[in-house]
Amino acid sequence: MSQKAFRSVLSFSFLLCTRLVLSTPPEDPIKCSSPKNTSCTVTNSYGVFPDRSICSASQVLYPTSEDELVSAVAFAAKNRMKMKVATRYSHSIPKLVCPDGQNGLLLSTKYLNQVVKVDVEERKMVVQSGVTLKQLINEAAKAGLALPYGPYWWGLTIGGLMGTGAHGSSLWGRGSSVHDHVVEVRVVVPASPENGFAKVLVLKEGDEDLNAVKVSLGVLGVLSQITLKLEPMFKRSITYLVKDDSELGGQVASFGRQHEFADITWYPSQHKAVYRVDDRVPIDVPGNGLYDFIPFRPTASLELALIRTTEDIQESTNDANGKCLGAKTTTDALINSAYGLTNNGMIFTGYPVIGFQNRLQASGTCLDSFMDAKITACAWDSRIKGEFFHQTTFSIALSSAKGFIEDVQKLVQLEPKSLCGVELYNGILMRYVKTSSAYLGKQDDAIDFDLTYYRSKDPMKPRLYEDILEEIEQLGIFKYGGLPHWGKNRNLAFDKAIRKYRFADKFLKVKERFDPHGLFSSEWTDQVLGLKEGLMIEKDGCALEGLCICSQDRHCAPSKGYFCRPGKVYKEARVCAHVKSKRM
Repeated sequence: MSQKAFRSVLSFSFLLCTRLVLSTPPEDPIKCSSPKNTSCTVTNSYGVFPDRSICSASQVLYPTSEDELVSAVAFAAKNRMKMKVATRYSHSIPKLVCPDGQNGLLLSTKYLNQVVKVDVEERKMVVQSGVTLKQLINEAAKAGLALPYGPYWWGLTIGGLMGTGAHGSSLWGRGSSVHDHVVEVRVVVPASPENGFAKVLVLKEGDEDLNAVKVSLGVLGVLSQITLKLEPMFKRSITYLVKDDSELGGQVASFGRQHEFADITWYPSQHKAVYRVDDRVPIDVPGNGLYDFIPFRPTASLELALIRTTEDIQESTNDANGKCLGAKTTTDALINSAYGLTNNGMIFTGYPVIGFQNRLQASGTCLDSFMDAKITACAWDSRIKGEFFHQTTFSIALSSAKGFIEDVQKLVQLEPKSLCGVELYNGILMRYVKTSSAYLGKQDDAIDFDLTYYRSKDPMKPRLYEDILEEIEQLGIFKYGGLPHWGKNRNLAFDKAIRKYRFADKFLKVKERFDPHGLFSSEWTDQVLGLKEGLMIEKDGCALEGLCICSQDRHCAPSKGYFCRPGKVYKEARVCAHVKSKRM
């Protein structure tokens, strides 16, 4: 999730005063031209997929119970209709939600949003798959329980985050991936006519098939209910430490093992890294801190339009100095405001910030306020002129992370201003992830690098320092064997990625058993899983959008002075470089 770019202190103060009563929640990602929910299109929360295609479906169904879900799957299976599961906010960037062609069926979990059971003695919670992370956190807290780890954005559904392997940051316990805290699922899959065309499978810990369902990409069926193992409520203590990044590579592995909830936010062009020192403390330690992360708060639409216009102008004029100034202003404001931490839910008075897990682990208040005619919104809301970006996210084994960091630092030495644009979106977020039993989960203890950066509304327009961003992407994915985040990234990150998973063959065998006719699959997911060719789309300008790696100049933008060239540090990379750069 991205960082709101360059903002004034005055505007920031205004938002602190108004954020509780103003915001427009995102609209439903599914739109239908008929009141009977037929002739539909579906998108993500950003309003566009990596290839800018429009995904269509003949109909959408909104089941409210497992029985209705079984009926919906049976209807599609009987008629051999392709189907895909859609969530309330549709936060996945790739085309995971797209059925093939015009005649597919969408199954929305919008109303599968009930907490089924909370077992305090067993420390378990059963939820329907459309329950959001925020709901889970709040309901668990009422029972004195906590999900120990999870994503920082609470607008994800439990079914959705399982589909993509979403995670927080920790190398401790079961690890930071939510799916590794799942102990039972009920999943609806197609069935034979003799079995009514659909059936419910119940998978528990110890069932090997659960390792496939834990990270499913939505191709195995549709989750009905999920049971999670929780912990007694606990408190955490958070302190952010700002350091020079000269020792970052040498410290990255040990830091994640020293602190349970550690993460690092890296600003390479500023040669600065912010270390999150975050650990449990006894429950009786005083403190009622709250984390309302500033980039996830509602922002005035006019302010967002000004920010985007400013960035558009900086891009069109090659104004790297302007981006660097904006990045420093943004970074300083975030650090000085503790990124949205408060000691008592209202003001920040100093570190450490101590509070209960449910008040510190996730946020997303731009989703929660009343309708206000889009006066304010989440920064990436596609209905307004706001953020529009690419997101490149991959995990690199801890044993290799130092080399990747040092290669990025070499690029910054060659082009000192090259990553100011990333820093406008709060730099590179580095989160720790643990080896998972899920077949498509993390294969090693690793660190996840998350970069967000400018995307033009014109697919043929290169961004400032296009070559550096492409080289970092290829460094992480190819040289260091990074695993792509399944819910983020451009197409090239998924190219042949399935070969990096030791148990991919087991996953595909489960897929064949659960859905032998591929009704929950699409051409795109088949390409990602290595079952079909065509993921990389070679056409004019394809490298600018991550739809290919350039091999010819036409894959870049030769008319604008961008040609296909080797990387500066990673010579095997092929990037779109501005041959006659006149950067300011």
